[in-house]
Amino acid sequence: MGIEKERPISVPERTVNRPRPTILVVDDEYFNFEMLKASLGNEFSLSYANSGTSCLTSAIAEPPDAILLDVCMPGLDGYDTCRLLKNTPETEQIPVVMVSGLETELEQKAGFDAGCDAYVVKPFSVKTLIEKIKTLV
Repeated sequence: MGIEKERPISVPERTVNRPRPTILVVDDEYFNFEMLKASLGNEFSLSYANSGTSCLTSAIAEPPDAILLDVCMPGLDGYDTCRLLKNTPETEQIPVVMVSGLETELEQKAGFDAGCDAYVVKPFSVKTLIEKIKTLV
């Protein structure tokens, strides 16, 4: 018996050419980050910030490809955080997806007025969220 040559493993083009997009998840509830990480971890590389202030610091230090931003947080809420992100030169181009249980047209309008690029109402379909993020990054 002869020695078999190893065949090259085919690697998907995405893996070869570029890493997974990075998503900064901003939520005062760590459990929500854990749920998103379990759902989105195969598609994206996720990092976490627990407040609007830490979001701004993280986004400037290591700009993500997109930000998933909870609306209802103590201190700087999602709307104010989004306004600050969109009015800061280092972060103004980062797409922001607001994620909230607030579902009225008025609340969604407030999100878009603050500068978000998309608004997703909880509970949401993971598939829909992934598609929405992929259109932005």
